[in-house]
Amino acid sequence: MGASTLLLLSRVESSGEDLMSTSEALPLEDLVDSDRYPLSDLDGETGAAVVSRARRELAADGCTVLPDFIRPSLQGLLQRECAAMAPRAHFDVATVNVYNMAVDADLPEDHPGRTAFERGNAFVPRDRVPAGSLISRLYSHALFQQFVARCFELGELHELGDPLSGLVLNVVEPGMEHPWHFDTNEFTVSMLTQAAEDGGVFEYCPNIRSAEEENFPAVRNVLAGEGGEPVRRLPLRPGDLQLFKGRYSLHRVSPVRGSLARHSAIFAYSERPGVIGSVSRTRQLFGRVLPEHLAAEGRAVRGDRLLD
Repeated sequence: MGASTLLLLSRVESSGEDLMSTSEALPLEDLVDSDRYPLSDLDGETGAAVVSRARRELAADGCTVLPDFIRPSLQGLLQRECAAMAPRAHFDVATVNVYNMAVDADLPEDHPGRTAFERGNAFVPRDRVPAGSLISRLYSHALFQQFVARCFELGELHELGDPLSGLVLNVVEPGMEHPWHFDTNEFTVSMLTQAAEDGGVFEYCPNIRSAEEENFPAVRNVLAGEGGEPVRRLPLRPGDLQLFKGRYSLHRVSPVRGSLARHSAIFAYSERPGVIGSVSRTRQLFGRVLPEHLAAEGRAVRGDRLLD
C-alpha cells in the first residue's frame, strides 16, 4: 500500500468522515493484499500458485481459506463498515432441519430430516448494503469475479439476478447459531468481518454426500454426535476469504457466546445469469419478497435431485 493511500486513511479516520467514503476512494489493489493475491496477474508465478493451491484444497476438502485477503491495515475499516450495516438485518428464529424442508414432513423414523434445530441468524439483504462499501465493491469487481471463477474452475461466473440475496451480511447474535445445513449452491464465497468473542466456529464435514447419493446414515451420525465422520473446525479471522463447496459438505456455525455478534459477508454467484431465489426461501431469509421473486417463481432449474 502506497504512502498516499496511508495518508488518505489517516485523514479519513481522524476527521470522522463517513466510513464508506474511505472504501470508495481506494482502488482494488489497495483493498486486497495484491502482493499475496495479484488479481490482475493470475497467469504470473504468484497468481498461478494461489489458484493452484485453492483448486487442490477444494478438490481434496471442499474448502480453502486465503488468509488476510483484505489488507491487515483495512480490516478495522471492514469490521466497522459491516457493524454499521448489521442493524439492518432481518432477524428471525425458526425451527429447521439440514434440508430446509418442513420438519414435520412425512419421513421415516430414522431420517436425518427429523432432527430439528433452532436457527437464529439474520441477514442484511443486498439492497441494504451500501454500494460504496468494501464488500460491495469487492463483490461486483470483475477481477475478483474472475479470480473466484478460476479457483472453482468455472468457465463463467455471474452475480445473482436476485436483488436481495446476491450479496448479504450474515449476523449471528450471542446465544444463537447457524445449525447444520447444506447449501443450495455448489460453491460459496464468504469473508468473516467480525469474530465472536467465543464460539461461532465454522465446522464442516467435507463431501459427506454427492450429487448421486444423500448418504443419510453418515448425516444422521453427525447430527447425533455419534462420531465416525470427520468434522473439521476452521479457524477464521476478519479479512480471510473462504471458498467452500457447501452443496455436498454438511456445515454449521457453532453457537456464539460472549458480547459480540459474528458477522460474515456472503458473496453469491452462479454459473448461470439471472438466478433469483424462490418466494418461500426469500421470505424466510429476509421477511419480504419483491416483484422479481414473484415473476421468477416456478422457473428454477436444479442440477441434481438432492433434497436441498
